[in-house]
Amino acid sequence: MQTSKKLEILNNSNYFWSTKELMMMNTLTFRVATFFLFLLFLPNIIEAQKIPTVIVSILPQQYFVQCIAKDRINVEVLVQPGASPATYEPTPLQMAIISKAPVFFSIGVPFEKKWLPKIGQLYPNIKIIQTDKGIEKIPINNHTHDHGKHHKKIETEHLDPHIWLSPPLVMMQIRHILLTLQFIDPKNKQFYEQNYRTFMIDLIKLDMELRNMFDRQKQYKFMVFHPSWGYFAQAYGLRQCPIEIEGKDIKPSQLTELIKMARTNNIRIIFAQPQFSSKSAQLIAQEIGGQIVFIDPLALDWENNLRTVSRQILSHQ
Repeated sequence: MQTSKKLEILNNSNYFWSTKELMMMNTLTFRVATFFLFLLFLPNIIEAQKIPTVIVSILPQQYFVQCIAKDRINVEVLVQPGASPATYEPTPLQMAIISKAPVFFSIGVPFEKKWLPKIGQLYPNIKIIQTDKGIEKIPINNHTHDHGKHHKKIETEHLDPHIWLSPPLVMMQIRHILLTLQFIDPKNKQFYEQNYRTFMIDLIKLDMELRNMFDRQKQYKFMVFHPSWGYFAQAYGLRQCPIEIEGKDIKPSQLTELIKMARTNNIRIIFAQPQFSSKSAQLIAQEIGGQIVFIDPLALDWENNLRTVSRQILSHQ
């Protein structure tokens, strides 16, 4: 009897919670747990928000910055894959990101000439760091073309901006990057220094590897649509033979001249890139029995890109 009385008392009391009450309790418990988890990870969230964002013009610069900064710096690349640094214009979203960035690493590509003064005027707090400072540039069309029967002209009007395609010149550029990162983020100064030294050793090894690939007693020749590889050719004793002249379509007489030159020099490879039409390169390749190889000088995988170009040149000699 005592047992049944106890059961009756329990049944008549509020001892047991209803299903609705249990659900409310579970919801409250979940919210409390979520709140404490938020508090637990709040320092990490705040720290992530403190990571500086730097602006670069092209993807190879992202590679350089990340080799030194790893995940301690966010990198915003303006010229996206497939776009041309000659015709690029920042989007409104990119301008908003630029407005909050402490640093813009310029490299001397064409769009910067128009946009850097505007950016500096709109956002006076941003530091524009010229990573091409101290580099002696060469004319982008420093080769000779026939322009009629009685005279020739040396194209020297424009300087070549493609300094990121030469490891020795990249060694100069990354010094500017290192010093700037240490200035804007001094708490990671030693971290950046260590990574810089490691990257510099990698660059020296790559430079020696490429030098050993090419016999200095020979002059390896290759044809390109757009003359992007002048500094690379200069560093390793090569000769690039461009098809394009200052971004203009070539004339039939110039096409004939290029085919003759390619045959005379036994050129069997033509580099084209996704930012430009390959029509004239295809015509020349058909005439000389050569091969078109698409190489993007703006590729993010910078180191392997240089190795690929080198192997292609060697395999078509």
